Amino acid sequence: MSKEFLDKVYELTEGGDSRALYAEWAETYEAEMTANGYATPARIADALARFANDKSAPLLDYGCGTGLSGLALQNAGFTVIDGIDVTAEMLAIARQKSAYRNLALADPAQPAPVTPGAYSMITAIGVIGIGAAPLSLFDELMRALPRHGLFAFSFNDHSLEQPEYEAKIMEWTDGGASRLLCREHGDHIPGQDLKSNIYILEKA
Repeated sequence: MSKEFLDKVYELTEGGDSRALYAEWAETYEAEMTANGYATPARIADALARFANDKSAPLLDYGCGTGLSGLALQNAGFTVIDGIDVTAEMLAIARQKSAYRNLALADPAQPAPVTPGAYSMITAIGVIGIGAAPLSLFDELMRALPRHGLFAFSFNDHSLEQPEYEAKIMEWTDGGASRLLCREHGDHIPGQDLKSNIYILEKA
């Protein structure tokens, strides 16, 4: 399986034109990621299931792509999942799956279209980082959560080489605005020998 798109995506800088790349990648994305052992969706879904009080509560899968993350969340027992992505071509494939209640297209040049308090759980699985969404999205999604809401997300090894990523977590935890419930390092894309940290934050 060609790693052309996986190679290209990590050559992008944060905030680069990733949408065009993902649009071109949409048709072969699932085959390439599955062939390379994409592990982070199941890791996050299983971790979130351990901390969720109500797996029937509405959950937002931000950056849902073709829906691999939604399927992982569904397999972990979550039953009401909405998805948002910036790439129409990816969403078209996600719509073919049974995982989502609603799907919506976001404009990356605008704030995240999330109504504050609408979701007690938000995921950003493989979404924020180099070659993907900017770190500013972290704050937007945390602000959208209600008190005691859960944010489940990942940073891959490329992003973890940059200190600002984990510093962003500390901005939210050090002042008491949130509590870190989970931080685990493990496989991200084994076919590329790439790992990731998964995290779950509880908003204070």
